[in-house]
Parts: sequence; C-alpha cells; structure tokens
Amino acid sequence: MQNRDYFMNEKIVIGIIGCGKMGQYHINVVNQSPFIELSGIYDLDKEKVEELSKKHGINAFQSIDSLIANSDAIIIAAPTKYHFELSMKCLSENKHVLVEKPMATSTDEAKQMVALANEKNLIFQVGHVERFNGAVQEIKNIIKSPRIIEARRLAPFNPRISDAGVVFDLMIHDIDIVLSLVKSKLKKIHAIGKKVKTDFEDSATCILEFESNTIAIITSSRVTEEKIRTLSISDEDAYLILDYATQDITIHRQYASHTTLHGKEGLNYSQESVIERVMIHRDNPLKLEIEHFSNCILGKDSPIRKLEEELETLTIAQNIVEQIHSV
Repeated sequence: MQNRDYFMNEKIVIGIIGCGKMGQYHINVVNQSPFIELSGIYDLDKEKVEELSKKHGINAFQSIDSLIANSDAIIIAAPTKYHFELSMKCLSENKHVLVEKPMATSTDEAKQMVALANEKNLIFQVGHVERFNGAVQEIKNIIKSPRIIEARRLAPFNPRISDAGVVFDLMIHDIDIVLSLVKSKLKKIHAIGKKVKTDFEDSATCILEFESNTIAIITSSRVTEEKIRTLSISDEDAYLILDYATQDITIHRQYASHTTLHGKEGLNYSQESVIERVMIHRDNPLKLEIEHFSNCILGKDSPIRKLEEELETLTIAQNIVEQIHSV
C-alpha cells in the first residue's frame, strides 16, 4: 500500500501497534469511525491480540511487517522505550505515524524521528490528546495576556506505568498546553521532584519563566489519592479555571458596583465580582485527535503543532527531568 494517491472521499487505512490500555482506547475509536478503516492490530502479547481480535472482529497481525504492509498509517501505542525503533521503522516504510506521548525517551531520538519524517514528507504527530479537549481550544480564544498559569495534574498510583517518570507520563501534557498559550520564548526552568513508588520521579513541580514575564507553575503527581486535572490562568482582566475532566471553564472578573435599596431602613450592598461559565461543545478528544491525523494525511487539514514545537515540548520535559535528578 505504499505511495497511494489519496482522494477527498477516501478512507485512510490505519494499523495499531500496542494493545495496552491506551492502545485499546485507540482501537475502540478507530474501529467505530466512519472515516477510517482499521487494518488490524499487533502486540507482543499474542493472547491479548487474539482476545481483542475476537471481541472487535478485527485482524490480528502476527508480525509488525505485515501490519505495516497493509496500512497507510500507523498508530504507535507501545511502551515509550519502543517509540523510537517503531517510529523509525514505519517512517522508513513511508507510513504516516501518530505516536503516543512522549514521542521518544530523549531529544536525540526525537530529532532523528523528525528528520526522517521531514525527509520522507510524511505526517508525523504526537498523541497529546489534551490539545483536542474542547475547553483547551476555547480558552485559547479567551485569554489575552496570561500573567500566571497554574497547572495541576494529580492521580493515584498506577503500577501500569513503569518505564517513565511523572514528567514524561503526566507533566508533559501541561508543558505542551502552556507552550501553546504563551507566545514567548522560555527564559528559565526551576524544577524539583522526588521518587516515592518507582525508580523515577513520581511527583514533580516546575516553574517556567518566559521572556514575556509570564510564569507557569506546573505540579504533577501519580501518588496522590485524589485525581485532579485543572488549569488556572491569571489574565490581564480575569481569572480563569479549566477543569479537564468536565471540560468546563469558569471565568472570574472584577466588577465594581454599589447599590442602595431605599426603604424604611435602607439596604446597601456591593457587587465586587462576576462569575461567567463558558458553554463548551464536548466531544471525545481522542476521536478528534485521530480524525485530525487522518485529515492531515488526506490534505484536508494542517497539523496544529509543527514538528519543531513537538521537539520543544520534549526538550523542556527532558531538561526538567535532568534538573530533578541532578540534585
């Protein structure tokens, strides 16, 4: 299926490598999409592949080579340590790639992946699903000049993640979103973190200082009893709170008003602030991400993030990890 000519009404044939929790999310979305054809799945766990094949009525490939040969594009949802090898193999075979975050284990690997994608003129995207959260898209239209950004992404411990620390696992989402909100160069990084349950950092906080004087404070933990996903922004004339789970945005604005009700005793009151709630069109962010990937391949859309920006997100995450472990 190499070098196919795509037409506006043609479906992209996508294969999925990796059938863990995230891979199964991708399988559900692609298999139900009327715009995409699922060629099949592959995973080192043959029993899991056969189980999912029977459950969804989809092809179970016995080798990566056969899956690649029967697909136009590949979604890589395998563990992070395999991202570089699998992405390079797929790109070398002229296949478009959507690889789950983080795109690689190091900036050096990521640069090679980006260089090959550019050389082959292929669509190569990283699965930062929060980019497609309806509230994230809307908040970009609301903020004017962010002064302080506070991101909190906390979760209970899950032994499923064993090959990366909390920075590459969770914090990288918020790094990516902050970079999309602040149109200024990063000036300085301050980071602290500690190990709790694994050999990697399990909780971390970083402060990003930008040349525009915007400060972003990002806290991530995977050893917290409560699951929290929030983004708060102090803008020039408002304070905004975004809840990722509900896709809700609340805006607090200062409001100077004083009223006197005339009567027997008279009643004075003042209104000091007003709260606005933004109506968000809610959709499945993963579905939107995969459809965007497909539309970019078909030429119907342009990537929302340049490959150089993908590299910047990973580079900052790597710098944070290095700073944490250098102490």
